[in-house]
Amino acid sequence: MAGKKSARAESHRDLLRQMLRIRRFEERCVELYSGEKIRGFMHLYIGEEAVAVGVSHALTADDVVVSTYREHGHALIRGVPATTIMAEMYGKATGCSRGRGGSMHLFDVARRFYGGNAIVGGGLPLAVGLALADKMQDRNRVTVCFFGDGAVAEGEFHECLNLAALWRLPVLFACENNLYAMGTALARSHAQTDLALRAAGYGVAAWPVDGMDVLAVADAAARAAEAIRAGAGPHLVESRTYRFRAHSMYDPDRYRSKQEIEQWKKRDPIDALVASMKAEREITDDDLAVLEKEISEEIDHAVAFAEQAPVEPVEDLSRFVYSETSETSGRARVGPVEAAS
Repeated sequence: MAGKKSARAESHRDLLRQMLRIRRFEERCVELYSGEKIRGFMHLYIGEEAVAVGVSHALTADDVVVSTYREHGHALIRGVPATTIMAEMYGKATGCSRGRGGSMHLFDVARRFYGGNAIVGGGLPLAVGLALADKMQDRNRVTVCFFGDGAVAEGEFHECLNLAALWRLPVLFACENNLYAMGTALARSHAQTDLALRAAGYGVAAWPVDGMDVLAVADAAARAAEAIRAGAGPHLVESRTYRFRAHSMYDPDRYRSKQEIEQWKKRDPIDALVASMKAEREITDDDLAVLEKEISEEIDHAVAFAEQAPVEPVEDLSRFVYSETSETSGRARVGPVEAAS
């Protein structure tokens, strides 16, 4: 029994650490954006950390993740180094997308993280294609596709669920329902607001889960992933969550009340897990202080890396428009960015 308790406490500690990493990384990005170190579009995940962390808890290193433009958390939890993510935010050549994508286009093929996609619902067809390739080559992988409630109104959502069900593809559709597609409330754009029900029409197993509870999300994702690995075909998990910040840094956030935001903040997934762990005597205030210090040092290192990283030379700006052919092998090559530690 003691061993079980210890393993559970360690699992909870890891979930907490990952949520805190995402929260503190993005809070630092807000500071850097305000100081004009980071430019362009930036969409924050603050408040939704339990979804990325909970779903990723069910994955292996060989599985695939396809994300949205609100993907900093997904990339971090997938193992993309904070250094190369921050360098990408800065638009530097050592970024995970060579500084060419910025906040919305993080990418790391070595960690099987396929974006970062700026188009609403744009990751859905990619996920279906990746899962189809795995099935055709008898690879026992799960492809997770994160998307928001706004993507459910797009045609590719229905096309992709239909094809995934028809071909029994190993896809976990992870819907992050934060109640607002940009500035449009869910009830103003969807006649049926129970998004998990949409999957029933395609014969896809689906259920909703409290997206502010990382343990509930982890359990739901594990159940879905296990069924997919057993050959049960695609599944959909609708995590009902909430973003505490505006849609993007440019958004004045006038479409919802401050009272609504404050009510949701009372359900902060990080605070909820900390409270639960303290009640079970799984963590102390001193433990939390050590954890916060470790995360702060990691982010400080990432910022220093980005500050010192080089910008892409002007003469290289036309690279990767066409494939490059190696003189020795005659094969097309596009060298990956080296991961920085």
